[in-house]
Amino acid sequence: MSNSFKTFLKHTAKDFHNQSVNPPVVRASTIIFKSMQHIRKTQAKAQKNPIGGHYDYGRQGTSTTHILQKILTKLEESYHVFTTPTGFGAIFLAIFSVTRPGDEIMVADPVYHPTRLLTQDYLKEFNIKTIFYDPHDLKTIEKNISKKTKLIFVENPGSNSFEFQDLGKIISIAKKNKILTAIDNTWATPYYFKPIKFGFDMSVVSATKYYSGHSDVMGGSLAVNKKVFNKVKATERITGLRLGPDDAYLITRGLRTLDVRLDRHRENAKKVAGFLSKNKKFKLLYPYKKDSYNFRMWKKYYSGASGLMGLKIKSKNINSVRKFVNSLKLFGYGYSWGGFESLALHQEFRETGNRNYLKLAKDEHLVRFHIGLEDPNDLIADIKQALKHLK
Repeated sequence: MSNSFKTFLKHTAKDFHNQSVNPPVVRASTIIFKSMQHIRKTQAKAQKNPIGGHYDYGRQGTSTTHILQKILTKLEESYHVFTTPTGFGAIFLAIFSVTRPGDEIMVADPVYHPTRLLTQDYLKEFNIKTIFYDPHDLKTIEKNISKKTKLIFVENPGSNSFEFQDLGKIISIAKKNKILTAIDNTWATPYYFKPIKFGFDMSVVSATKYYSGHSDVMGGSLAVNKKVFNKVKATERITGLRLGPDDAYLITRGLRTLDVRLDRHRENAKKVAGFLSKNKKFKLLYPYKKDSYNFRMWKKYYSGASGLMGLKIKSKNINSVRKFVNSLKLFGYGYSWGGFESLALHQEFRETGNRNYLKLAKDEHLVRFHIGLEDPNDLIADIKQALKHLK
């Protein structure tokens, strides 16, 4: 990227042909050609340059989706980025592209619950074994590696419990044993951490979250290096996991302000975390405590922190925890995150799923906050008034 991240987002993909700042939405199922010779020439170009945007059918994309892929490829500093209808679609594409019956994969214990269901349950039907590792004890990776191990799948930080891992050590273990690696990088995006440049083979971002930024679109991205490109390309083509042009347009538009929004999310979250860290009723799950392992691992690999954080609340009265969450007035209650609005969720089993290494006592509860773009002082005041219900 010749210009800075911030400048690139503002000046890329202008459409001088249509004289528009953002590229137009091109919808097509049939890609029309002037002749059969024209089709064959396009197909030959696609064979020679598979990332060049040479399509002969709408399922492969249009100029709208191709432009988004080019933008994300530069942001990720990757060989290519595939776009999918949802963030989970990108996770599915990554795993199914490189695993086959008889393989084994290593997965971080605190992954997104649907990822856990996919790996621990669904993959069994394809004779693919999943072993979950402790994010804070990577010996649980090393001692379980076998000749059948094909992939280490990381989510950093851990979903809902926010464990930060030693990413450099994971890459070192993988390269030593010739194992592929993938990471769910939705929390940070390539604005704060670039996994492919760091050494991962694949990097997932749920474009539903910060890429879109407005809570009105679903999408996913899978950045890859050249090593795995052909496998992912073949799987994407046969499964039809392709983002539509209307969603691609909205994500492209949202990306223009990704840096501005993430900078504000970070500053707001920092202020809210400062307030929350002083309360003895709970433990803040966010990289703020400088003498903690999580902070050291965050600081070692990331240039910033986003707006998603958690609380581990110790209370014998679960109804008071629920009342605390329900008393918030500026926080919406709903799944997903990454939009301009603040959100809160009381985390129950349906959100966390079974964990091998997350040990919560009966009187410990998880609450997740997404800190949005509101005035942070208003958010702090709102949390403060709700805390009186916590017993």
